[in-house]
This record gives sequence, C-alpha cells and structure tokens, in this order.
Amino acid sequence: MKWFYRTMTTLLTTYYAHMLEYRAEIFLWALAGSLPLILMGVWIQAAQNGGKFGLDSVQFARYFFAVFLVRQFTTIWVIWEFEREIVEGKLSFRLLQPIDPIWHHIARHISEKMTRITLVVVFLGLFFLLYPQAFWIPKPQNIILFFVAVVMGFIVRFLMQYSFSMLAFWTERASAIEQFWFLFYLFLSGMIAPLEVFPPQVRAIVEWTPFPYLIHFPAAILIGLPIDFVRSSLIMLGWGLVFFFLYRWLWRKGLKRYSGMGA
Repeated sequence: MKWFYRTMTTLLTTYYAHMLEYRAEIFLWALAGSLPLILMGVWIQAAQNGGKFGLDSVQFARYFFAVFLVRQFTTIWVIWEFEREIVEGKLSFRLLQPIDPIWHHIARHISEKMTRITLVVVFLGLFFLLYPQAFWIPKPQNIILFFVAVVMGFIVRFLMQYSFSMLAFWTERASAIEQFWFLFYLFLSGMIAPLEVFPPQVRAIVEWTPFPYLIHFPAAILIGLPIDFVRSSLIMLGWGLVFFFLYRWLWRKGLKRYSGMGA
C-alpha cells in the first residue's frame, strides 16, 4: 500500500506540473465545454415564452450551469492517448514499468482536473455576475452528494472510454467508436436537455442506461431536483463493473496481439 501511495503521489505531482505548463491550452479546453451555457440561453428563452417543461427559466439557468461544472470534471480523452501509444509503439515502454499503464492515464486526468479548479471559480463568479437572479446556495448535503456523484461519474466515464481504447489493439481508429458513442452520450446524458423534459416512457428507459448518471445525476443533485440517490448509485456501480470487466478482458486479449516496437 505504501508503494502504491508513493507511486501515485509521484505521478500526480509530475503530471500536475506538466499540466501547469499547458494552462493556457487547458483554459481553451474549458471554454470548449461551453455548449451547456449556449443551450442554457435556448431553454431559458423557451421557458419564458410560455413553454411547459417542468422547469422554469431560473431552474434551467442553474441546471445548465451545473452541467457545465460537471463537464469540467468528467471530460475524458484517454482513448486518443492510448490509441497513439499503440500506433507509435509507446505502450512498450509502459509495459516495462512495474505498474499498470492505466494509472498513468488516471493520474494525468486527475492532475488536469486539478488545474481547472481556479478556472471553475472564475466561471462561477462570471455566471452569477451576468445572471444574478439564478444565484443560489446549495444545501451542504447536496454539495457533498454532488461531489460524490461527480467522482462516480468520472470513474464510469473513464472506464467506459478506456474499454473502447482497448480496441486500438485491433484497429488504428478506436477513437471512431468513441465518436459514435458520444452521440448517445450527448443526447441521453442530460447535456442537451434535462431528463425532466423527456416523455415519461422515454425517461424510464434512458434511466437504465449509464448516460444520465454522467451528467444529469450530479447536476440535478446540485440544484436540488428530486433524485433517488441510492438507486442511481447502484445503477452506476453496475455499469462501472460492466465496463471494468470488459476492459480487463479486452486488455488480456489485446496484449496477446500487441506487437509494438520494443515489445
């Protein structure tokens, strides 16, 4: 355990320093995730024009800003990194180290999220400055559950994409699978529209998929919408286990095929 702790501390420190060198690029990444803020204006206008969606204009503003916050801490790009390591043969050097390559990717992602904290605070201030009527202070228990949900969402999203990354052992364009999967993520996660505007029958089906728990679940908790936390957490746990075992199976199969330079 001490060895693992020292290793992860070293990785986090190293990758955090590396990320700080690219803080301008990270700022652009953060801005690139501003789609929820654009959609916020659309839904606010629709609600003000008499649309009956189950949420009023202020709730839409809070919801989509919460979605923006969730996106800042759950964005994953591991499939492009892993695909490049396979294509360029760099995975061979990872395999020579006494640690599973997945921990390098985890440490890199966590370090990148740490560098976004300052940006999130700035965006938080700007949002309430430009839209003061949406200002609210979440309940302490909601804040705690929000952070728990974000961590779970990060883990499930990472395992999901890392599982698809394993397909790079068989194809040089594993990222194409992620791009196709992203369409479902985009429309079913609550990024485009909150689940409250979905027809009841559609929502009942969508809630059994992993997508709404990656975005809608933590966002709804933060703004105080009614959520069955235990049920949602169990569904996330189930999907997390599915993608974990899928990743391990594909990893073992893929290593038998790997023939990168130096392997």
